[in-house]
Amino acid sequence: MAVNTFSIVAHCENENAWGVAVASKFPAVGAVVPWARAGIGAVATQSYAKLSFGPDGLALMGDGLAAEAALSRLLEDDEQRESRQVALVDGGGSLAVHTGADCHEWAGHKTGTGFSVQGNLLTGEAVIDAMAAGYTQAQGELADRLVAALRAGEHAGGDRRGKQSAAVLVVRPAGGYGGDNDRYLDLRVDDADEPVGRLLDLVKMHHLYFQPSKPEDIIRIDNDIASELQAIMIEQGYMTGEINGDWDEVCQQVFFMLIGNENLEMRWNLRQHRYAIDRVVLDYLRERFG
Repeated sequence: MAVNTFSIVAHCENENAWGVAVASKFPAVGAVVPWARAGIGAVATQSYAKLSFGPDGLALMGDGLAAEAALSRLLEDDEQRESRQVALVDGGGSLAVHTGADCHEWAGHKTGTGFSVQGNLLTGEAVIDAMAAGYTQAQGELADRLVAALRAGEHAGGDRRGKQSAAVLVVRPAGGYGGDNDRYLDLRVDDADEPVGRLLDLVKMHHLYFQPSKPEDIIRIDNDIASELQAIMIEQGYMTGEINGDWDEVCQQVFFMLIGNENLEMRWNLRQHRYAIDRVVLDYLRERFG
């Protein structure tokens, strides 16, 4: 399976997170390249990708091997090792990367503190240089910086065949929805004209729905905001009556229904926010409902 592409693997110590982002002129690249497990590490397998490198690499690192030793074990019995490109970052942020001699030109990799960028069948070395710079200069959480690396690589030329799919995977301990697993963010664009741009939109959407509210963004629901929310609920058919700015229990219960239908319950609930609202939610509702 020839997965000629560009990707980044990274560990963020501040977030206690590991991640992979990838883009390619290949359908559904997110189902092939990225693998990660919180506390263990992350793997990107590409260029005639051997999918077993993902789970096997994580298992080896989970057994205590550092990234370099795990990579050696993966490659030692692989007769097609010179056609492979694979990158690993372990639980402590150590890196190991292999770009086989038979990978399609241009192929190569570059490492930095806690991250590695790599690609094959690229327009040139400028792609991975741009990815490294894009990652280190970007702001935001790990997912934002991973996608920024893809964006920079794409702008520098990317996959010389064109564009088709992109994906980003980030894991954290208990980072999944409800805290039951480590899959904090797993977003894929399987077939699109501008897959990295669409992936960026999905990351922003994920932040809206799943990022917890920041204390500095919580504001009191005063009479003006209450009137504004009442107008929305009346206009959208959630309630009847007049707009009077009285944020009573009926308004609160009805608003909770609206929040649930908009999938914003991570940012507003009756127990925590009865008389307050997240600015992000308020801005979303203004844009959504005018």
